Amino acid sequence: MKTIQRISVLVLAAAAFTTMVGCASTATKESTGQYVDDTAITAKVKAAIFNEPTLKSAEVNVETYKRVVQLSGFVSSQADIQKATTVARGVEGVASVKNDMRMKQ
Repeated sequence: MKTIQRISVLVLAAAAFTTMVGCASTATKESTGQYVDDTAITAKVKAAIFNEPTLKSAEVNVETYKRVVQLSGFVSSQADIQKATTVARGVEGVASVKNDMRMKQ
């Protein structure tokens, strides 16, 4: 009976360890919590850009990875690029902003 209990405890410990390691982040992979946080940051940045009347939000794409926001897309002017970057930096939770937006020719 003691052997069965020991085996059961070992199996449960191994399952718990596997679950913890499976949800941990690595240099190239977000943890589950980071993914949820990044999704929320992306939504907040998109909303902030949408609510900015001088920007056409459909032309600005937003992605977030480990609290770093990447903006891409095409805008009409350098001022729009600067405004979108400023708006994104103002969102709570954003660590930094990478700007990959381009001006329309």
